[in-house]
Amino acid sequence: MTTTIYMVRHAESPYEEGSERTRGLSVDGKRKAGQASELLINEGISLILSSPYARASLTVEGLAHILNLDIIEIEDLRERCFADDDYKILDEEFVPVVRRMFEDPNYALPGGESNLVCQNRAVAVLKNILEQHNGSKIAIGTHGNVMTLMMGYFDPYYGFEFWMRTDKPDVYKLEFEGLELKAVFRLWDVQKV
Repeated sequence: MTTTIYMVRHAESPYEEGSERTRGLSVDGKRKAGQASELLINEGISLILSSPYARASLTVEGLAHILNLDIIEIEDLRERCFADDDYKILDEEFVPVVRRMFEDPNYALPGGESNLVCQNRAVAVLKNILEQHNGSKIAIGTHGNVMTLMMGYFDPYYGFEFWMRTDKPDVYKLEFEGLELKAVFRLWDVQKV
């Protein structure tokens, strides 16, 4: 029996220092989140889960409203913690740091999670979802890094270069047989938005 997971990477969210959990969507992010919802309304989704971070749940909020479903937030689906609040990552350092994290899964900044730690917590949730909701179609409001790490657990193709190519928002349809990833389809067509 096929279980379908729709990974919905959050739409554009203006970065504001100190508001990782609460920052919302930009005007363009809200518009594109609506387009992502329209893309998914006829997929037969019966459950919507999300990271507890506002930008992720706001991106699937329109879909939840259209389908008359609640959004269930799961703490361990949150984005990876890059570093503690006292450690500032400069904009020009961010991509090189993420690259290093993918090259060395145990590397972490002070107070932050390594790829391995983040992947382990998120994949444990995903495996539980797959086991409890076998045969269902489920949307997950997520983030670029944690989404890539979850997908990369099942197929190493999904790593740093994949992460670099993702958009905000982005939508991937993952088909599982049990705990085996059988197929991935990108549904978000940047050319049409």
